[in-house]
Amino acid sequence: MFLTIFLAIVFCAAITMLLISAVTMIQNEKFLSSAPKEALELLKPRPDEPFGGARKMGWVIMGMSILIILGIGAVSIWDGFRCGYGFRQFFTRFVLIFTIYKLYDMTFFDGFLLCKARFFQFYYPEVAPVYNNRKYGYNLKSQLLKLLVIFPAASALAAWLCTLFK
Repeated sequence: MFLTIFLAIVFCAAITMLLISAVTMIQNEKFLSSAPKEALELLKPRPDEPFGGARKMGWVIMGMSILIILGIGAVSIWDGFRCGYGFRQFFTRFVLIFTIYKLYDMTFFDGFLLCKARFFQFYYPEVAPVYNNRKYGYNLKSQLLKLLVIFPAASALAAWLCTLFK
């Protein structure tokens, strides 16, 4: 259980690295596709880098965070095999990691960074009118769908696949 909680915390940190690199350094609209339609319509292209080498540094950080995420998956599965996990233990591990991440996403990214700290609006001031006066992010319905349906289903599928190769 300790390893699962640790992996979930590292997963959250890796996703945070990914977000920061995409928003602050790479600044490509393709990475902002989860924003609401009205915000996407207001986005202006960013042809200039925030500072010399920012995009390269952003891609390196993004690559590192993707490798960390893949490593979390590998460690989760390897440790499960090593400990003789069955379906239930794999499912619990995967759904716990996803649930901790999604709760972190909903509270830290949407609640704090987007609404209170206005992190996104600092880098993309043109979208501020879309987010002004919001007490919570824009996609609660989508977030809850992921938390309650998609992530448990993905966890069950991954657990089932892991038990096939046990």
